[in-house]
Amino acid sequence: MPFIADLHIHSKYSRATSRDMTPEGLWTWAQLKGVSVIGTGDFTHPGWLAELGEKLEPADNGLLSLRKGFRHNDVPASCRADVCFLLSAEISCIYRKNNRTRKVHCLVFAPDLEAVKRINAALGKIGNLAADGRPILGLDAKDLLRMVLDASPDAMLVPAHAWTPHFSVFGAASGFDSLEECFGDLTPHIHAIETGLSSDPPMNWRLSSLDRLTLISNSDAHSPAKIGREANILDAPISYDAMMNAIRTRQGFSGTIEFFPEEGKYHFDGHRGCGVRLSPEESERTNDACPLCGARVTVGVMHRVGKLADREEGFRPAGAATFHALIPLQELIAETLQVGPASKKVTGTYRALLEQLGSEFRILVDAPLRDIESAGSPLLREAVARMRAGRVRIAPGYDGEFGTVRIFEEAERTARKWQMQLL
Repeated sequence: MPFIADLHIHSKYSRATSRDMTPEGLWTWAQLKGVSVIGTGDFTHPGWLAELGEKLEPADNGLLSLRKGFRHNDVPASCRADVCFLLSAEISCIYRKNNRTRKVHCLVFAPDLEAVKRINAALGKIGNLAADGRPILGLDAKDLLRMVLDASPDAMLVPAHAWTPHFSVFGAASGFDSLEECFGDLTPHIHAIETGLSSDPPMNWRLSSLDRLTLISNSDAHSPAKIGREANILDAPISYDAMMNAIRTRQGFSGTIEFFPEEGKYHFDGHRGCGVRLSPEESERTNDACPLCGARVTVGVMHRVGKLADREEGFRPAGAATFHALIPLQELIAETLQVGPASKKVTGTYRALLEQLGSEFRILVDAPLRDIESAGSPLLREAVARMRAGRVRIAPGYDGEFGTVRIFEEAERTARKWQMQLL
């Protein structure tokens, strides 16, 4: 039975995160979203690790589960399901290599708390792990990989949001042109990359050097409502070993749930200070300079992928996994109601839909449109239908600004008989 896993999130101990990012908060929201396995995030932080030890207990599958005393019955019956936790962390490596400053973020997955303790002991000799849930260390990413492998042969390192301009293995501002340049002789131990919100599988398929890798996707959530905005679909036993094997071999790795990459905040080039958004072609015409002030623009993911690609757009490797491009349900509801996604009206509608139809992923991917209309509205039915068909309009994100998604034109909203016009 396929299940959904979101393996990159953060705890309340990371900067700019919600205080609700607790084990019980993650457990609750994973069920609302339809996520069966969620990363713990931040296992390097001593305060978070202590809280995990207090509130989680080992399951019989190499994962962890929330202790019964911390489970609260505030999940609709339609969404209730088992949720397991996988020990995970993100580490920021900042260092000099090949005469350039490198800033590479890496995900680490660990099979048990003993491996976590060994990893933390090694990292604690390099920097202060208590300063942030995502520690910033003066450590070569290759050396981090060696430490992870020394801690446990079953642990795994995955380059995080691999195309983000400032903090990733391929980032235009501080990354490398190949995995080999970053990890050297240890590159065979890299089995996957995380594509990030601003890229999707088709963009990564343009690089033949990535064909051997599994393209994973995760939310990088800093608040509970963002859980699952990107995630992985696995058709394997729910266990640590089976999941890592699926990532290593792609056997049992069915695909991913994706943002529309244009919505990511680094998809296009641009200069936020001047409000300038540029396509790669426009940026090249200005020699990567802002046309208003002359400052260097932040080169986005689409541009960077094009620079390193050796294939044309539209190429699909044999055996490539499937993916679903989705818009979070709260955003769809917000557009139909013309209010903010965090408004009480959206929250109430969201909860009512979950109670009637099940988890968010069931609604977005599987629920019959007639049921969505019955539980919500004809306009929400049409919004979901258009999203599933990819019929969305997005002003691409750039230089740290998320893209703006729009499904309906204003004329469609104000027409007296819009329902007939949408058919």
